[in-house]
Amino acid sequence: MEQSIQGLVTEENQMSDKFKVLLVYPNLQMINLLPSNISILSASLKQKGFDVDIFDTTFYKTEQKSIDEQRVEILQLRPFDLSKFGLHYKDTDVYDDFRKKVESYKPDLIAITIVDDTLHLAIELLKNISDIDIPVCAGGVHVIFSPAGVLSHDEIDYICCGEGEEALPELCKHLEDGIPVENIKNIWSKKDGTIIKNGMRKLVDLDKIPYNDFSMFEEKRFFRPMQGKVFRMVPVEIDRGCPYSCQFCAAPHLRALYKKETGCNYYRMKSLDRIIDEMKYYIDRYKAEYIFFNSETFLAMPDAKFDEFARRYIEEIKIPFWCQSRIETISDFKISRLERMGCDRISIGLEHGNEEFRKKVLNKPFTNMQVINAFNILKKYKIPITVNNIIGFPDETREMVFDTINLNRKIHADSISAFIFVPYHGTVLKETALKKGYITENVETHSIVYPALDMPQLSKESIRGLLRTFPLYIKMPKSRFDDIKIAEKFTEEGNRMFAMMAQEYAEKYW
Repeated sequence: MEQSIQGLVTEENQMSDKFKVLLVYPNLQMINLLPSNISILSASLKQKGFDVDIFDTTFYKTEQKSIDEQRVEILQLRPFDLSKFGLHYKDTDVYDDFRKKVESYKPDLIAITIVDDTLHLAIELLKNISDIDIPVCAGGVHVIFSPAGVLSHDEIDYICCGEGEEALPELCKHLEDGIPVENIKNIWSKKDGTIIKNGMRKLVDLDKIPYNDFSMFEEKRFFRPMQGKVFRMVPVEIDRGCPYSCQFCAAPHLRALYKKETGCNYYRMKSLDRIIDEMKYYIDRYKAEYIFFNSETFLAMPDAKFDEFARRYIEEIKIPFWCQSRIETISDFKISRLERMGCDRISIGLEHGNEEFRKKVLNKPFTNMQVINAFNILKKYKIPITVNNIIGFPDETREMVFDTINLNRKIHADSISAFIFVPYHGTVLKETALKKGYITENVETHSIVYPALDMPQLSKESIRGLLRTFPLYIKMPKSRFDDIKIAEKFTEEGNRMFAMMAQEYAEKYW
């Protein structure tokens, strides 16, 4: 089939005089889920005849501990061992290795993907090769919402403000042929100190883009932990965007931006034939044994389509999978089919337990009774459940965090995830935090376990303490709350109490 072209890297290609693109993936360390975004770009470039290589920072120790290691420590992930799959940190320097890669591969263009949490790492990598004259194009969600900010860095020459499957190959073709790039839609550039802005192109047809090219990645990149077990896993994109409008998420801004610029609805779904064929390809080509559906709201598809999808998955795919969805999408009809499909785990976004705050501030209007009813449905089936929560929102108080804790105590999820609110670009709540002075415009975000907001009523230290004791408050009896409150403190006594209670938690609830 046509899409299979993207997976092949031959010796002839490596030795050819083709235009060469080095894709750079600055990643938080050991977040070992293969990225769909850069994999699709590789496939799109190869389909157009370009030579592609990658520099991936995943296995470099760029922090003291990985996010997953920290989440194990605070009882949100079961312990896992990646070493038997060959997953170890590299013992070389990420910046030295990047420079060596650039010098040996000699790319004609460097294309780097950036999200808020990896901006610093991306710029530092590029600074390390600033004396080498190679044009750089940056893309990713951070770029879309902060285009001028990204282009203000001397190390970046072009940015892709939108989907890159068509824009990046067009940029490469223009550079290869020596054609001016100033009129390529989705591409912004710099000339004589000014930014040349181009409009957005129409959205790509998800049924016609090539399958993800995972062939660039090391073999060990396929293995990912899932609540204590490690699977050979691939991500599958069944849709793009989200139909909902949570104020802590960039999805509504992205929909509005595309509607204004192109008249198109950013949220759209692939056909069932495409989804099924794509999964078969990954199972055959990459020996996938587990599917990670990276849909933001997996169960949002209509009942009739989901029923057909479930039937075909059971008949044609037959491997375990993970998905996530929302309270409003939970029904006996869909969950019964998920169980028959072999769903290994489902994550449900609760986020907050205060009904009024959730509705007015987060724009998640379901009621607490809807939450309880949804989890009563889920309890009837043999699918492990992870419930997702967020603490540290703008203006949140300790009492409101306990509204979330108390609602979690009523629903009895198998696994509890709590994250700290991050003021990402493109979100309404980032603007709220700015207006209230809780952050500055140039705030650096650093994933979902570090507080970014300075609030008088809920300090960063308090948020960190509540995060590490969140599962304890939910699973343990209220008679233990005084001990748990001690465990919130990052003192010798607090750390000793937390260690003791964490061991008890693991023995009783895992």
